[in-house]
Amino acid sequence: MLTSLTMTPLDVVKIRLQSQRQPMHIGQQFLYSNGLMDHVCTCVNGRSQEWFQKPGKFSGTLDAVMKITRNEGIRSLWSGMSPTLVMAVPTTVIYFTCYEQLKGYLVYSEFNHNDWWKPIVAGVIGRLLAVSVISPLELVRTKIQSAKLNYFMIGNLLREEVRHRGILSMWRGLAPTLLRDVPFSGIYWFGYERIKAHMILQNHSADLQVHQTIMAGAMAGSTAAILTVPFDVVKTHKQISLGLHEPNCPHVLTRLSTWSLIKHLYHNQGIKSLFAGMVPRVAKVAPACAIMITSFEYCKQYFRKINKLADEITPSKMNEKKNVR
Repeated sequence: MLTSLTMTPLDVVKIRLQSQRQPMHIGQQFLYSNGLMDHVCTCVNGRSQEWFQKPGKFSGTLDAVMKITRNEGIRSLWSGMSPTLVMAVPTTVIYFTCYEQLKGYLVYSEFNHNDWWKPIVAGVIGRLLAVSVISPLELVRTKIQSAKLNYFMIGNLLREEVRHRGILSMWRGLAPTLLRDVPFSGIYWFGYERIKAHMILQNHSADLQVHQTIMAGAMAGSTAAILTVPFDVVKTHKQISLGLHEPNCPHVLTRLSTWSLIKHLYHNQGIKSLFAGMVPRVAKVAPACAIMITSFEYCKQYFRKINKLADEITPSKMNEKKNVR
């Protein structure tokens, strides 16, 4: 919950930077209102055209923050907060529970160098399950953050999408999301467990201190975030195409496979297009991973102490009852 509340603005900025690189296609129209010709605005598909005051091209992370705040209000930086918060609880529960249980099932030892693959396997399977379950909510959040849309508009888009393309369209972008999150999870947990083991050996203690956990989480998260940016870009392109299915508008990118879309972006816009939004992504992921893993490790240590104390108290109470009898 804390991660979602603090990191959502950087997620909004990242998605805006990524979505602005989606080129316009033949047959696609963009209407810009300067306030002078609104009285001659024509209707599209029998409905009044809704104007969108485009804030202009973003040159970077800070520029995006300033323009979004100035043109749409500071609350726009927390767009999609409701689905983000709804996603936070089940995602975290599924992900961390699966990871810990699988790690225990595989009998992982952080000091055994031959066990390096076990955190990767546990992290990958845990993330695979979590992402698959939460994918429809991720779709809604990404669409809300990519443009200034309310939930009524999103609801209409989803109904249209299901009617035209079936219920599986709710899992649009699942493949690139898995390609982003599954390797991310494997890289992250491998890096974190290695850094954690190294720090524990240096400290000669069973657990890390808070600042060390923060450092280990941020380092592992930053590395994984940088290596998986291209798949994050593809996921954004796939999901912001929700509702774009008019027959006179080809929208080539929405119909390409993940690998074809990567090649398309690379050939048409260069390598930079595959790393769009990398700065806000890393700026978000590093502290997010630090907050998440620090909270998780602290709670683990806390409940471990509570359980140990309960185990110590229970036998003594049993002996007291026997003595009374």
